[in-house]
Amino acid sequence: MIARALAALLAGLLFGAGLTVSQMINPAKVLGFLDLGGIPANAWDPSLALVMAGALAITGVGFALVLRRPRPLLAPRFALPGKRDIDGRLIAGAALFGLGWGLAGYCPGPAVAALALGATKTLVFVAAMIAGMAIYELFFARRNTAPPAGMPEQGDA
Repeated sequence: MIARALAALLAGLLFGAGLTVSQMINPAKVLGFLDLGGIPANAWDPSLALVMAGALAITGVGFALVLRRPRPLLAPRFALPGKRDIDGRLIAGAALFGLGWGLAGYCPGPAVAALALGATKTLVFVAAMIAGMAIYELFFARRNTAPPAGMPEQGDA
């Protein structure tokens, strides 16, 4: 249990450091990347595409290597999503995520990492994100009591 907590802490710190070094915690940088039209003209910043390409490459290689193992180092089994179909909830969630990212310049990981900077905008974003999660739990999560195939029950793993 302690080893898993330490591994999670170290992974989170590494992830936060990567977000900080890549400037993903800077909403102006993110919005400059998302604004393909570039206002003013030619202001589009493609540098975060390199960050994303690097992350995808590392993730692809990492998954390929890790999934060759019979089980994870610190858990009894892999917890992989079993659901693969594209439905209205997935599309709506992706659209809502994209709208939030495009309007605020934050997505959840970078927003949590940016809390260390203490900016009011970040605090408001994270508070709204937590409120959204709470609303989901209150009104929608109870409809989906069983986890997808391959996912552990809460408290497992």
